Amino acid sequence: MVIKADTDIDIDFTDREKALEGLKFIKASLFDDEGRMRPHNTGVFFQNIPHDPITGLASLSTKEAENRGYFKVDFLNVSQYDGVRNEAHLLDLMAREPIWEMLDDDFFIEQLSQIHAHADLVKQHKPRSVEELAAVISIIRPAKRHLIGKSWPDIFAEVWIKPQPGDKGYDFKNSFFKKPHAISYSLGIVVQMNLMVENETGL
Repeated sequence: MVIKADTDIDIDFTDREKALEGLKFIKASLFDDEGRMRPHNTGVFFQNIPHDPITGLASLSTKEAENRGYFKVDFLNVSQYDGVRNEAHLLDLMAREPIWEMLDDDFFIEQLSQIHAHADLVKQHKPRSVEELAAVISIIRPAKRHLIGKSWPDIFAEVWIKPQPGDKGYDFKNSFFKKPHAISYSLGIVVQMNLMVENETGL
């Protein structure tokens, strides 16, 4: 019996190579329109997925692997955690209310993950909460870009609705952020913002 997996697992590390040391895995693959295979930047399989014996890469696309019951785990290098001393420090940085006005300034925005190339959009919407920042991260993507410039009530009425084939900007899963992902990225930015303040003030 084949069990279909419907998973999308991302794990953040300051050093993904160190995290993978000693683990047995098969690197995920990406295929272009002509069927040529290359390594996925971050994805690995911990199951014994069919793979090329020469390159060691998975011989199935991510979607085909998912349909056969395999699931990919993305080990991500996230430099925004540089400066985080331990788990308690990280939790404190996440829980601390940031200085949201930092997001009104190009200099600070350009140092932040996810939004560094979208200063005009961030300044236009002026997010003042984790969820508003998550929504800004989401409307950067093609399927939700039509929400740019709308009010927060209008944005939240639609931003987390999954796009369907035929919708403008639809591209399987690459055009859309699910709410849990966007919230995670938003909290990561909060950590960065609070680290900037901490490093500047020593508090």
